[in-house]
Amino acid sequence: MEATTSPVDVKKIQSILREHRMEISMSLKVCAHCSLCADSCFLYRCRQQKPEYMPSHKFLNSLGVIHRKKGRVTRQELESMAGIVWERCVLCTRCYCPLGINIPHLISLTRCICRSQGIFHEYNGGTGLHSPACGG
Repeated sequence: MEATTSPVDVKKIQSILREHRMEISMSLKVCAHCSLCADSCFLYRCRQQKPEYMPSHKFLNSLGVIHRKKGRVTRQELESMAGIVWERCVLCTRCYCPLGINIPHLISLTRCICRSQGIFHEYNGGTGLHSPACGG
């Protein structure tokens, strides 16, 4: 991730949140914290079942936080979330929520928000992935 000191554009984040408000709100309300999504995540399974690799944990501690704070997050918070959504998730889309939450889409929205603030994750010298959620 490339460090920058530019201020966070809260209005841009709020615009993304507003566009996906219903899905985000419903997903946060529906999540029963049952952990059933964890078994479908190969990263969770091969990382000694550490809770931070559970799909629900990744969603709740990234986009969930941004939503609860109404987009008013710091650059440091976003950089920390970028670590969650890029280093702990490969967007393989295998995570399964029995309640119908589309966790991969929600994680890709967090990536979109990070990219909107100039926060990218580098893979072998390249910049972050393009995401359908961002139109890229």
